Amino acid sequence: MRFSCIINEKLSDFREEEELMFESLFQWLLGAGRELAVVIISMVPLVELRGAVPLGVTIGMPEATLIPLAVLGNMIPIPFLLFFGEKILDWVCTLRPLTKFATAYKNKLLAKTDQVTKYARIGLFLFVAIPLPGTGAWSGALIATLLKMPKTKALFSILCGVITAGIIMLIASHSVLGVVHLF
Repeated sequence: MRFSCIINEKLSDFREEEELMFESLFQWLLGAGRELAVVIISMVPLVELRGAVPLGVTIGMPEATLIPLAVLGNMIPIPFLLFFGEKILDWVCTLRPLTKFATAYKNKLLAKTDQVTKYARIGLFLFVAIPLPGTGAWSGALIATLLKMPKTKALFSILCGVITAGIIMLIASHSVLGVVHLF
């Protein structure tokens, strides 16, 4: 019984430290300006626009400013990924601490290529547009690179998908905040 109390206490301390770390990072980003915070968060893989839009809604940014900034931030790394994504992914797979994660991620992307290749550009658009875990502009760009899709067509599909995802996240964020304000 004593052992579990110690573990729970340590976990609680860890959670508090983690929350403080995220809060200080969040405050630093907002200190740089809320617009810059949205752009930077949109550039982060796996978080992307799907994390930046709810943040922007929460801090009260106007939608006419929020969506273009989030789309811009999300799209900044995409041309780079379309040109060098496969080489970067192969290189990361050779880095000892990241080998297991990068190889699993590449295999996961390759497993999802059927969803994209079946419908080509529309498939890539849908893959990026539907905000589910493991989808998004970064993953879409890497899949397009692995499938050797024409870069301009892939870029257009990804851009349309990012805009659509932004609208979906905006509606979802306002819906969740609306429900929260009811209570």
